[in-house]
Amino acid sequence: MNSIYDVRQLLKRFGTIIYIGDRLADLELMEEEIKELYQAKCITTKEYQMAILLLRQEMAELKQPE
Repeated sequence: MNSIYDVRQLLKRFGTIIYIGDRLADLELMEEEIKELYQAKCITTKEYQMAILLLRQEMAELKQPE
């Protein structure tokens, strides 16, 4: 897993498509969905860790003032 696209594909495997229109809100909702999948033991620990890392990195980039 190397990008947000890969995280979207992971969620898509479970029938979850997230698009609100606000990039930051999309990322936050994706993080919640990933957490729920992990708690339900639908994804591996490695998938969970990589997805959360990628999402948080992207969120941090969006929150930085330009």
